[in-house]
Amino acid sequence: MLNLASTTAGSWLDRALADFDAILLDHAHCERKAAGTALKLLFQYPDRPFLQAPVAELAREELAHFKLVLARLETRGVAFGRQRPSAYAGRLKALVRDGEPHRLVDLLLISALIEARSCERFQLLAAHHPEAAFRDFYAGLHAAEARHHGLYLQLAEGVSTEAQVRARLAQLARDEAEIIAEGNDPVRLHS
Repeated sequence: MLNLASTTAGSWLDRALADFDAILLDHAHCERKAAGTALKLLFQYPDRPFLQAPVAELAREELAHFKLVLARLETRGVAFGRQRPSAYAGRLKALVRDGEPHRLVDLLLISALIEARSCERFQLLAAHHPEAAFRDFYAGLHAAEARHHGLYLQLAEGVSTEAQVRARLAQLARDEAEIIAEGNDPVRLHS
């Protein structure tokens, strides 16, 4: 369903729970960046009317999630501030091909994979976080991330053929799995 080429190692969950405030702060940054990515698509592709309404709604939802995570940070006494970003998204974006429609397809598929990895990790947090409130919180966000993943795939299929999209998705998923396997220090949502 999520089109990932690998699953998260158990060591990630151990590290994430051991430094959960860092994960929560990173989560806030990820939601903010996801909203920005959606808005950037709207501005870069005004000539693609099929993108406009669904991506605008996606941006709105990502900003709502950002606000929810900010509230969780506040309840834990963690200030929102700068954080050294993970190399994950940057390395994925470096795989984007030049020229249209390949560039748009890749941007949509990379966004789908980022949402899929978030979905997988939210499911882990929903199942294993020691606090019931966070288990419920991540269970709710898990469903949204799955929906976002599906939307990005659907939009990519509006740009290219299903066969081309699926072939490119498989390649990008293998690349994403390699990036995830290399890990990142310190722990991040996508490290």
